[in-house]
Amino acid sequence: MTLLSKNELSALIAGTPPLVENMIDPTLQTQPNGVEMTLKQVEKLTGAGTVDYDNSKRVIPESEIIEFDSEGWVTLPQGSYKILLNEIVNIPKYLAAIAKPRSSLLRCGATLETAVWDAGYRGRSECMLVVHNPAGFKVEKDARVMQLLFYHLNTEVAEGYSGRYQNENV
Repeated sequence: MTLLSKNELSALIAGTPPLVENMIDPTLQTQPNGVEMTLKQVEKLTGAGTVDYDNSKRVIPESEIIEFDSEGWVTLPQGSYKILLNEIVNIPKYLAAIAKPRSSLLRCGATLETAVWDAGYRGRSECMLVVHNPAGFKVEKDARVMQLLFYHLNTEVAEGYSGRYQNENV
């Protein structure tokens, strides 16, 4: 596997379908080794979740939206939150992606937990924002919170992602 460069990312973003769509500013968000993803929404989990082997008993917990204030900010106490990203990704069958939090988030005492973006996945993803800082964390709507890194697979997959989250939040 090889990591895509800014030149490759820019070409794929300009393609049909775009690798990443609904970007606020593709010039700013396309970095040397990835695409910065931005914050659309923050939610507080209000129930317990369940994960099992075959997903027959899987339960995704309910959540409630935390509204941004009149200036577009939300202040979060220590804890974990579900976030929704602005961007929609369209991953071809020859790529996969992994995300990392922006270093500014880490320096504020917060981080992101994410899963792998599989070949063939399309959607507006959700992630977990974890605020470790005992003093809390303040974040603005549309803030650049993570970098999505795209990798060429050694071979294209025969069948792309087809799970429950295909086309989520679009």
